[in-house]
Amino acid sequence: MMLAVGVFALRLPHHNDQQADGVPVPEQTVETDGAPGTVHQCIDVPSRCGYPDATNTGVTPGRNLVKVPEQQTSGSGWYYDDRGYVAVTEPGAVLDGLELAVPIDVTADGARITDVRISVSGEVWGIALRHANGVKIQHVTIASAPTGGRLLVGIKDIYGDSQGTVISACDVSGTSTGIQIVAGTIKDNYIHDLKMKSTDHVNGITSNGASTPLTIQHNTVLNSHSQTDAIGLFQDFGIEANRTITDNLLAGGSYTLYAGQNTGAPTTSHIVVTGNRFATPYYRKSGQFGYATAWAPDGPGNVWSNNIWDSDGSLVPEP
Repeated sequence: MMLAVGVFALRLPHHNDQQADGVPVPEQTVETDGAPGTVHQCIDVPSRCGYPDATNTGVTPGRNLVKVPEQQTSGSGWYYDDRGYVAVTEPGAVLDGLELAVPIDVTADGARITDVRISVSGEVWGIALRHANGVKIQHVTIASAPTGGRLLVGIKDIYGDSQGTVISACDVSGTSTGIQIVAGTIKDNYIHDLKMKSTDHVNGITSNGASTPLTIQHNTVLNSHSQTDAIGLFQDFGIEANRTITDNLLAGGSYTLYAGQNTGAPTTSHIVVTGNRFATPYYRKSGQFGYATAWAPDGPGNVWSNNIWDSDGSLVPEP
């Protein structure tokens, strides 16, 4: 049992005075016992706990951006296509310091996309990867256009074969799916204020089946909708294996986490879920129906450990 030393409470303003299930929200506090890692209620101010939010993700503050195509139509390995997108076609292409109201389509290995703001809506993607390996996407802001409805996906691996993707410190909002890739690293991102049409599935971060290593680490992923998830692993196109989900701040969806096991499908393996915080700003169980589902406790190498409730630091039991 942890002995509380110097416990204090700090009253924080509410985002809402009722949860989405209609039950009044109790007064929220931030508590700490003075030891590292024991701060509670990080959901109210994620960056206060070191988690991503609007203060530490997206385009670097003060960065001047050049508008494409109004001020610039091409650069190192990329060009504006008159059909209404930016094409990234040369290996090692660099997109830096740009502002766009069109999607980016990447077909080149080793592309670098940094300090870019994308504002677009519709049945498209903010950034699409097509057979492109080793792409790094950092400090990018992706949001739906102010008057165009939701964006389908923020960042998507179209064919599910791009390897070595790194997505970090990005701010993604106004999408029905935030990030959809099968391999690489998704780290330090803020995914929030998701939008949907009536037929949409709503996912913060999702993978549709692969065994190539995927790490989802230290992200803040918030889905206020009653479906589908904050993080979802699904076996739509293959077994889910070799996924590490660690140190994320999560909330919302029908279940906050879908852990990859489909009924009648092969057993998942090496799904490691550790050190995550499940928060309750929308539903008392984090998701409408619960914090996690589709978990295979007997899968080889599957680990559920040290996941906690953001409200009080108590352990979240294995599903």
